[in-house]
Amino acid sequence: MSEVVKVSARDGVAVVEVCNPPVNALSQAVRQGLVDAMARVASDDGIQAAILIGAGRTFPAGADIREFDAPAQEPHLPDVCNAIENCPKPVVACLHGTALGGGYEIALAAHARLATPGTRVGLPEIGLGVMPGAGGTQRLPRLVAVEDALSMILSGAPVDAAKTREKGYVDGIVEGDLASAGITFAKSLVGKPLKPVGARRERFSDGFGYQAAVDAARREAGEDASRARRAIIDCIEAAPLLPFDQGLALERDHFLELRETVEAKALRHVFLATRLAVKPRPDLPEPANVSQVAIFGGGLMGSGITVSCLDAGFSVIVIEQPEALERTRARVGGIYDRAVERGRLSPQMRDERLSRLSVDAEKSAIASADLILEAVPDDRDLKAQLFRDIAAHAKPGAILATNTSYLDVDDLAETSGRPQDFVGLHFFSPAHVQQAMEVVVGRETSALTEATAFAFGNAIKKKPVRSENAEGFIGNRVLTAYRRAADYLLEDGASPSEIDAAMRAFGFKMGPYQVLDMAGLDISWARRKRLGEATAEGTRYVRIGDAMCEAGRFGQKTAKGYYRYEEGSRTPLTDPEATAIIDRERAAKGVTPREISSEEIQRTCLIAMMNEGGKLLDESVAERAGDIDILMILGLGFPREKGGPMKAAELAGLLGQLRDLETWSKEDVFWTPSKALKNAVKNGSQF
Repeated sequence: MSEVVKVSARDGVAVVEVCNPPVNALSQAVRQGLVDAMARVASDDGIQAAILIGAGRTFPAGADIREFDAPAQEPHLPDVCNAIENCPKPVVACLHGTALGGGYEIALAAHARLATPGTRVGLPEIGLGVMPGAGGTQRLPRLVAVEDALSMILSGAPVDAAKTREKGYVDGIVEGDLASAGITFAKSLVGKPLKPVGARRERFSDGFGYQAAVDAARREAGEDASRARRAIIDCIEAAPLLPFDQGLALERDHFLELRETVEAKALRHVFLATRLAVKPRPDLPEPANVSQVAIFGGGLMGSGITVSCLDAGFSVIVIEQPEALERTRARVGGIYDRAVERGRLSPQMRDERLSRLSVDAEKSAIASADLILEAVPDDRDLKAQLFRDIAAHAKPGAILATNTSYLDVDDLAETSGRPQDFVGLHFFSPAHVQQAMEVVVGRETSALTEATAFAFGNAIKKKPVRSENAEGFIGNRVLTAYRRAADYLLEDGASPSEIDAAMRAFGFKMGPYQVLDMAGLDISWARRKRLGEATAEGTRYVRIGDAMCEAGRFGQKTAKGYYRYEEGSRTPLTDPEATAIIDRERAAKGVTPREISSEEIQRTCLIAMMNEGGKLLDESVAERAGDIDILMILGLGFPREKGGPMKAAELAGLLGQLRDLETWSKEDVFWTPSKALKNAVKNGSQF
């Protein structure tokens, strides 16, 4: 038999074990092994029944997504499921860990399902822009109420098998040895009539109620529903109407069509690139132990980081000015209170987490901390002096980290006197919500410090991405290029509302000028002045943002920026004064405004981001194109379904504006650039 699917016999029952670590993914070899195993079970007179079980920590957790972009290889997953369902002897699926996607579809094809406490089952394919393709939409509504089937497949969220057993996702919960319980259960089915899931119709008895649930799901999805969402609803609607084999064929047709869409390709890239980005380099040592974290600054950023650390089980010391101590406690407590109000946290869990928090005004309180991170305003002199003080109190070997967005990590590391212990940990706001985190490695950052930074990032449920030290690192470098492109379009004739509307239509939740107004125009103004961008030779500089600030228009905080805001409202309204400032700046440069389409706005901004990403790869600031995509999606709002700026540019055929991207990252297996359309965008030389 196959090396990845092992078959043994115990008391007349075949134990079919999937052995494909780490998650028993359903690769071609596993699929073939399962088909062969079912053939053996069917033909061996000494075998009365079979159980399916996973070796290691989980039942098959899904398909091998890397195979989606390769030519399909037989047997296909529907063939495996049909072989299990059509086996003339009882087959019991024994689930532990996670049974997701194709793994759960295999379980649905068995004659019964048992699970250990804590097992999670689900059909999350919609998160990859596709849908179940091996019977999920046809078998699940035969086992559970149609409302539950729709909820699981449309949300993609897994459920706890034990907590939802009564709904029918599994048939029983096993407290003891799973294999032994499965064998006993399988033997109890021997000699009894087998009723495959595909033959069941009990859940279809109330045709009116079934259709009403489908219609409600369609209304909730709305006219703008994704193709995957529409296809899922159509297939679940068809389950009681079509013969089972025709329902399977309909589902498979939709799955194969969806798999080739741009959205599905982009989402597969995001999944794989995320998995690669968060892994530390293989040559790093084991990380140092971190149990206590000290954070300087209890403002919005510091409080968010504090919550992330408390959620992960760390003890946290926040150092603040004496007058801000109670405000810091209230800010952190408020985050947890809101979580309790929304039902996301129990009062007991909140109290336990807050019990590990201390707030102090004395810097000496950090003496026992394993990792010390500052989250004070982004002022070089302030941070430099702070790290001199930190170095005087930190224990030997403690990690020293800065949350700076733009400042030179090597410069700050030198001021600390401990550059080998120093690293940048750049969080995105709000820090307790956003998943992205840049691990900025300085010139003298030790391998141990880097390894510990990655371990810490993963522990607090972030997606740490490595960056070399550079102005703006990765995320803010690309964001700056995006905003610069928007400014060029603004000066050339597009209005803030037109640019914002175009980028919202592209998939951003907010346009660039809405974001600037929300964050405060004075922040980016101060950075431009610090870098001397207005006087830099050979670059196009747009003064509109400076003029807004000179007029006291700093955004929502002053109720006027690129837009105006009514008192107590954050709804952006067109402001004639802002329009007059824009017109005046255009006239000063002799610019005659022109009509700019939404398509040109989107194309120009995308290529600006892609080009800056190319520079980052060229300069070895970023290791992989996928790392750039992950930071832009998880930290800065780039639409996930587009795959990030680098993948989106590839899928749109917009590569090569600066140079041949095939030379940028030879190690990046998820970056397969097209050679078409190398002549990118109108006015591209501006970028």
